[in-house]
Amino acid sequence: MSDWVLHFDLDQFIAAVEVGRRPELRGLPVVVGGNGDPTQRAVVATASYEAREFGVHSGMPLRTALKRCPDAVFLPADHAAYEEASARVMTVLREFPTKGKQHSVEVIGWDEAFIGAAVDDPEALALELRQAVLDECALDSSVGIGDNKLRAKLATGFAKPAGIFRLTKDNWVEVMADRPTRALWGIGSRTSAKLAEAGIATVRDLAAADPADLAKRFGPNMGPYFRSLALGAGSTEVTATPYVPRSRSRETTFQENLVSRIDIDEQVVLLARRVSEDVRAEGRACARVAVKVRFAPFFTQTRSMTLPSPTTDPADIERAALAVVDRFELSRPVRLLGVRAEFVTDVEPDPSSSTYR
Repeated sequence: MSDWVLHFDLDQFIAAVEVGRRPELRGLPVVVGGNGDPTQRAVVATASYEAREFGVHSGMPLRTALKRCPDAVFLPADHAAYEEASARVMTVLREFPTKGKQHSVEVIGWDEAFIGAAVDDPEALALELRQAVLDECALDSSVGIGDNKLRAKLATGFAKPAGIFRLTKDNWVEVMADRPTRALWGIGSRTSAKLAEAGIATVRDLAAADPADLAKRFGPNMGPYFRSLALGAGSTEVTATPYVPRSRSRETTFQENLVSRIDIDEQVVLLARRVSEDVRAEGRACARVAVKVRFAPFFTQTRSMTLPSPTTDPADIERAALAVVDRFELSRPVRLLGVRAEFVTDVEPDPSSSTYR
């Protein structure tokens, strides 16, 4: 257990890496996604703050981004560059001297990590960490400070951009109580809408909700879990272990919609084979296969199935992916397909995970 949990989050990470490689783009609206051609079908991976002022955001079709910000600079995604930049940042965080105080770093993605530290002044540590990463990697960041992971993660949202914010049990009600339930880490727009249907609109409402009623509406695990989020409950343990992806996925956006089941199956098999190569390279067995379908114009569904036994056999993964396709009602043209292989893990899934649902 740590006295403090810090959530370190790189600001506009992918866009910042690209601007670092092209200093002439600083201050301009930059949009990264696909092959960098906004006339092609692909979605925004990230947008600089300048582009966000025009309403451009991650997950938006590049064509929509072009309409909203025609003067934006569009760039292709370069995953290798982002992985390299992320590795440099995490090394700085791990090797940072905390004046004899013990600290641990738990990487949770390319651009973010939890830091557990037994220090008297967490704001001072946050400031030093931000400066160290800026000096060594030329990347700006924000830091949330909390008495557990949930509060630290949420605090970062109030810190951005390039700031520091503390959220603990002492100011939880003041800061969070009157915010909508979707402001909680782990509650998305769909769950928030379902909560609203039950008369639960704010974090305060959810905290005061009847646990039995929540369990009835959302299940015996998720119902009480949602209420615990509203109360600000969360883990305080920061584990200094390497980041290990829980899955590998591949997806393709088609420039022309697919309408034939034969064509859909053919593309799913191709994606499954690419994912199988990733699984074998990872050296870990696949336990579950998911398929993502984005129908025209822009409606996305995901279905999945657990395999009879974990495997690295490409044929098993292909068969499973095709079996999952059978679970869709393919009555609309298809503009995107994705296949994901989830690895065997000893860790229970985090209900707040943003993986396909």
